Amino acid sequence: MPDPAPILDSQTNNNTSNTPSDDDVVVIDELRSTYESMKSEMAKVIVGQDEVVENLLITILSRGHALLMGVPGLAKTLMVNSLSKVMSLDFNRIQFTPDLMPSDITGTDILQDTAEGRREFEFVKGPVFANIILADEINRTPPKTQSALLEAMQEHHVTVSGRILSLPKPFFVLATQNPIEQEGTYSLPEAQLDRFMFFVEVKYPERNEELRIARETTGAESQTIEPKVTGEQILKYQKLVERVPVPDHIYDMAVDLVRATRPASDDAPDFCKKLVSWGAGPRAVQYLIRGSKARAVLHGSYLVRQEDLEAVAHPVLRHRIITNFQAQAEGTDSTVIVEKLLDQIRNASA
Repeated sequence: MPDPAPILDSQTNNNTSNTPSDDDVVVIDELRSTYESMKSEMAKVIVGQDEVVENLLITILSRGHALLMGVPGLAKTLMVNSLSKVMSLDFNRIQFTPDLMPSDITGTDILQDTAEGRREFEFVKGPVFANIILADEINRTPPKTQSALLEAMQEHHVTVSGRILSLPKPFFVLATQNPIEQEGTYSLPEAQLDRFMFFVEVKYPERNEELRIARETTGAESQTIEPKVTGEQILKYQKLVERVPVPDHIYDMAVDLVRATRPASDDAPDFCKKLVSWGAGPRAVQYLIRGSKARAVLHGSYLVRQEDLEAVAHPVLRHRIITNFQAQAEGTDSTVIVEKLLDQIRNASA
């Protein structure tokens, strides 16, 4: 395994706030090793998609939720299920349909006969009571049902018949959308999209990866995934991520990057003022920093670097930038906007 990245770089102030404790250094090294073993284990059943897997782990370590966009058949469900197995976490899949009700997600009271011969209501938990929830095709269910899941995402509890019931820890929602079929769907409002930390694009595999899929999945039985980490360890790693030092110039970059997405801001470049209707809000800054911290420790770094910020910029910002009609006419989407903004940051720091 390669040595971890250096603790300090040339742009970092050499002070104690940018230096992790000895105990944290040990845990970061442990997490780096665990991450490599998790990737190796998932590679038994998932071919390629390394960036997607890393983004999902970053989301989990940052206490966030992710929205996955990809055409059918790209192993999104298998990927999330495998991730739950390698982390020894409970997993439930909810298939969202137009007739799905909020109680189908949260649970409901059922009248039961007691041992004393009386009849009482007993609460039967819904599928949301698990560590990892796969909300499959979330845009196929009405807003009322979507809101039931979004309350769980934001508050980590559900409200049933006036009672507040806490969800298990750790708790993550990984939702999927199909970019092809839009008929009969209910698009997530921007305010609800903003609650997802990452918007992850699941792309087609490369040719060599598709050859491996053909060879390895059409013959012998698939291999069994062995757990490599526990829920208690995930909670420990989440607390570690919160303590990862962030140099001042990284905070400046994150704030400047988000402010540049807002066309009404004086900080926005001309192409944003021309092509963007709405930019990202303050929550994007929080997620940029959290995601950068998580990526840093996954790669064995003892503090956040510029490359960590750049790596999480696309999944954090692509669903928070709303382009206008002119951008659509020119074939420019939010991914292009983010890349242009990152180029400006790279040129400024060169």
